[in-house]
Amino acid sequence: MKKIPLVSIIMNCHNGELFLEKSLNSIFLQTYKNWELIFWDNKSKDNSKKILNKFKDNRIKYYYSNKFNSLYKSRNLAIKKARGKYITFLDTDDLWHKEKIKKQLNYVIKNNFKVCCTNFYVLNEKKRVRKKFIQENKKVVTTQNLLKRYDLGILTILIDKNLLKKNLFNTKYEIIGDFDFFTNLSLSHDIGFLNKTLATYRMHDRNLSLKRIDLHIKELESWIKSNSGMLKKKKISIKEQKFYLMKLKIKKGLNFYKYI
Repeated sequence: MKKIPLVSIIMNCHNGELFLEKSLNSIFLQTYKNWELIFWDNKSKDNSKKILNKFKDNRIKYYYSNKFNSLYKSRNLAIKKARGKYITFLDTDDLWHKEKIKKQLNYVIKNNFKVCCTNFYVLNEKKRVRKKFIQENKKVVTTQNLLKRYDLGILTILIDKNLLKKNLFNTKYEIIGDFDFFTNLSLSHDIGFLNKTLATYRMHDRNLSLKRIDLHIKELESWIKSNSGMLKKKKISIKEQKFYLMKLKIKKGLNFYKYI
């Protein structure tokens, strides 16, 4: 009988009480049961821990940070605590389909991938749901595809822990760390794409602001400057990212920022 692999779920929390219980429920409803939850409490001051304590389960591993860290540094610290063969990420305001882990795990094993992502929904404040498609018809997400239209969500990833430990998040970023992570990973490894919608990203006031668009523009400009030479050598165009940057600046000028 084959050993069922342990999957580590990493949840970074900073004052996440508003949607936390629903996010946790979507974990406990998973049909795949061999998981552990690495709950990284990033110096929360609200009722997040009380909400977590409602779930009496020895699969929960709680860690409290006395120092507030950036999202990407917190993720890297939490990764070090993971014991699973595979790692996934779910933020305190997002949701998973009940078969998310099971379907992805079957997919990576069957197709011999080290990392896999899926489609996801976007839920806005008016409760309307729209589907977010990745423009990729093949089984593998390419670097050019990511640069053309970045639609990957960290909430959809399932990745081999050893691979992840060699490709940690760049802590110099606050906004585009996921984009930087996936793009760099795609240069050296096949990112498998399971064409299923298995997660929901929640869009709300806390993750959308004009302050964030300023930082988004600054970080994307820095990323293009740092990576254009390397990508040019690999004959990978970044013209789409330059166009995306222009759209961000237009939206800033219009005092309007939404999930693009």
